Amino acid sequence: MQNGMHTDRERCVRAVQSKDARFDGWFFTAVLTTRIYCRPSCPVVPPKPENMTFHPSAAACQQAGFRACKRCRPDTSPGSPEWNQRADLVARAMRLIADGVVDREGVPGLAARLGYSTRQIERQLLAELGAGPLALARAQRAQTARLLIETTPLPMAEIAFAAGFSSIRTFNDTVREVFALSPSELRARLPENAQAAAAAQAAQAAPGASGALTLRLPFRAPLNPDNLFGHLAATAVPGVEEWRDGAYRRTLRLPYGHGIVALTPQPDHIACRLTLSDLRDLTVAISRCRRMLDLDADPVAIDEQLRTDPVLAPLVDKAPGRRVPRTVDEAEFAVRAVLGQQVSTAAARTHAARLVTAHGTPVDDPEGGLTHLFPSPAALAAVAPASLAMPRTRRTTFTTLVGQLADGTLHLGVESDWPEARARLLGLPGFGPWTVDVIAMRALGDPDAFLPADLGIRRAAAELGLPSTPAALTARAAAWRPWRAYAVQYLWATDSHPINFLPV
Repeated sequence: MQNGMHTDRERCVRAVQSKDARFDGWFFTAVLTTRIYCRPSCPVVPPKPENMTFHPSAAACQQAGFRACKRCRPDTSPGSPEWNQRADLVARAMRLIADGVVDREGVPGLAARLGYSTRQIERQLLAELGAGPLALARAQRAQTARLLIETTPLPMAEIAFAAGFSSIRTFNDTVREVFALSPSELRARLPENAQAAAAAQAAQAAPGASGALTLRLPFRAPLNPDNLFGHLAATAVPGVEEWRDGAYRRTLRLPYGHGIVALTPQPDHIACRLTLSDLRDLTVAISRCRRMLDLDADPVAIDEQLRTDPVLAPLVDKAPGRRVPRTVDEAEFAVRAVLGQQVSTAAARTHAARLVTAHGTPVDDPEGGLTHLFPSPAALAAVAPASLAMPRTRRTTFTTLVGQLADGTLHLGVESDWPEARARLLGLPGFGPWTVDVIAMRALGDPDAFLPADLGIRRAAAELGLPSTPAALTARAAAWRPWRAYAVQYLWATDSHPINFLPV
């Protein structure tokens, strides 16, 4: 699949006529006769081709005067894979919009983070997505509003505030325009049992929290949860993360407050239970969880590419749909990568747990054993270097990293320019290719990051008959581009390490 698929009319028509769910999120179908827009896999009888038009985003459909289909609910499609596999301006802007930056800081804030003028950003988003940043953020607010209307018993005024609307009137007008129903009509359409479930989950909410929300996070099939949840659980930092009752749970540091999330793999979705101290963080929390679990990936395209290598093909066929386990906090992961240099997984967890206990922000978790938010860069920068139980050279690496993260000299975020971030990291003392690439893969989200010197990769390469020296393996891996980070997951999975298995 390539950028601008909505312009390939013949291919889009075929996808709609075959109701192919793989294309959900890649483009949207607007029907001229009904003025409704749908996802490609909509279950209704496909319209005649001459009545179809295609748009690259839900926001573009809404701007063109179309309303969301009530059957296929295009607002709940997985996100486009484009934004997580590219590092250009449009992709970085889309990741920031998903992270709620336009709602919190406006378009000038978005432009400042990207280092471009508002006019340049408007022009590029309009050219590629058919909508500017305000329209894209508005479509996201509408989606969040619908989620809250249908899954909570919250009053509409609270929902409007939580979804990011500036007024009740704007909230009502937007919902009515996008869904052709008022907010109260949307809620009234729910079956009685769904309304009862929303009320029940509100009653069970943790004391002092704004409420626990139960959501379904969609993904493109196939998804293999073994290495994804296995990695997160096996490397979990006590107090910040845990595996409990079949779910990966962790604390979240969010723009307006904090949260606790429980994520449980299901055959056709990820069950998500969120408890937030401030509901305004809902959109951001969902976006970060989706990113951590790599749910917007296109596994069919990735696996097809990797299968072209006869050595990787059996690994892919055995367990297709592996994702790259990522993070909800890029700075946190960079710190943990340093703590994990040249030590075992268990030792890295121990080092991190000590920092969490001493410098993390305490939180209450009535439903489990989570105790803290991971310490912020500012908190870690204030730590006395002599108190760190690590070799002097790694202590220097640690203090330099957290110092630069705290003062803004180094910024790692969804908007990071991958080559620039790599160069800055390589300039830090103690940062070699392995540390930089593992941060690029799991924190920055570069799908082509590669770890040829990693011990697990070298062991797998030797076992499979691949070149085992970093230079030779990198040359062989050129055929796996641009998906080498996914090849790493398949190679790691040849080992019996706990990161490759769902906890029992």
